[in-house]
Amino acid sequence: MWECDSLRQPLGAVKRMGGARQRTGRVTVAWMRTGISVAEARALVLAEAQPLAAETVPAESALGRVLAQTVRAPRTLPPADCSAMDGYALRAADLARASAAAPVELAVVYEVAAGGRGDVPLKAGEAARIFTGAPLPPGADTVVRQEQAQAQAARVRIAIHPKRGDSVRRAGEELRAGEVALEPGVKLSAAALGLLASLGRTQVAVHRRPRVALLSSGDELVEPDAAITDGRIVASNAYALAAQCSDCGAESFNLGIARDTPAELEALLRAGLSADLLISSAGVSVGDHDHVRPVLEKLGCRLRFWGVNMKPGYPLAFGRFEPPPGPLVFALPGNPVSALVCFEQFVRPVLLRLAGRHTTERPLLRVTLSETLRKVAGRMHFVRVRLRREAGRVFATPTCNQSSGVQRSMVLAQGLLVFDAEATELAAGSEAQVQLLDLDFLSGACW
Repeated sequence: MWECDSLRQPLGAVKRMGGARQRTGRVTVAWMRTGISVAEARALVLAEAQPLAAETVPAESALGRVLAQTVRAPRTLPPADCSAMDGYALRAADLARASAAAPVELAVVYEVAAGGRGDVPLKAGEAARIFTGAPLPPGADTVVRQEQAQAQAARVRIAIHPKRGDSVRRAGEELRAGEVALEPGVKLSAAALGLLASLGRTQVAVHRRPRVALLSSGDELVEPDAAITDGRIVASNAYALAAQCSDCGAESFNLGIARDTPAELEALLRAGLSADLLISSAGVSVGDHDHVRPVLEKLGCRLRFWGVNMKPGYPLAFGRFEPPPGPLVFALPGNPVSALVCFEQFVRPVLLRLAGRHTTERPLLRVTLSETLRKVAGRMHFVRVRLRREAGRVFATPTCNQSSGVQRSMVLAQGLLVFDAEATELAAGSEAQVQLLDLDFLSGACW
């Protein structure tokens, strides 16, 4: 939101312009788009999301975090040619005529253990007993695995002709000193943490975890352990949204339940202004007791849009506090499924972007519909579906009642089937795309 000093018309005069609202006089002017498409809304929210600043953390606790620095190798890995197997280091030329019918015997002159050194050069006809990771002694160019050799006292009999360099890891095979080992934006996996350890990095710069403030609103809401009487409803959204935040690697804290008064709503919203993201649930529609939007505007939040042409989840608002710093704001619908689906479509990508991730979308799976779906044109539908494999194809079936108040439709869902806004029918047997929620479904695939 911004103030317009030049407008001197009577207070309260309102013009509606393409879904925007302009309240004239020396007051705040709000430009807010309404009834936009899912693609437009996603583009707007991602345009506001920039990776958070870096912080240095112990590498051992950085699993899943996003690297915020370039990591270069301080030394060559491995530092010297070394054995990839337990066996015998030797010259490949000494076994040029070896065969099963005519094995070659070599003298075993010494042993090189991992962490040890073999400083005496091998002569023709000599071998050294060697173990995995041990440096190759001077003069050796090949390692024969111990199961391919027959040891006899201080000699070894070999009946194969190996290629020069067999079972040898060359110096710098992994990294040369000064070479880039890890790029910024990499999500740190177990393997990446192992590489950091091998480079001697015990501390690493990663993007800060997003902090999310969660607020529920409504006179009818109570905590799960309170008495459920007189039409009261458990404020379950805060628990589900907190879990979704955690799944994205974000930290969340619950501001509590605001009653349907602007004063109480304002007090709790102020408590969340230190967060990177502020998420409210319910109170964002157009009813007499829906105060979230006007209170946010009063606090300095400029709303970018309200209303997205999707089902479930139309009454969604997004904005940010201006001037920065200040949190990005999502005002989600109160119906549980609407809140969860809106989180998937818009909040999750923003949190991943804030955390430094390049990829922010769920995997897409091409599926075959097991039954016909119909709707009215105008809004994109996200149909909660279960998936099954049959005859080399993946079939999708709606979970159950698709009402936005039936949480079980999301509990059972392995994916969200995308039913385009202007489409009115998806016939049984036709193909569609599903945003995959259950990544374990892929583990049983043999593609």
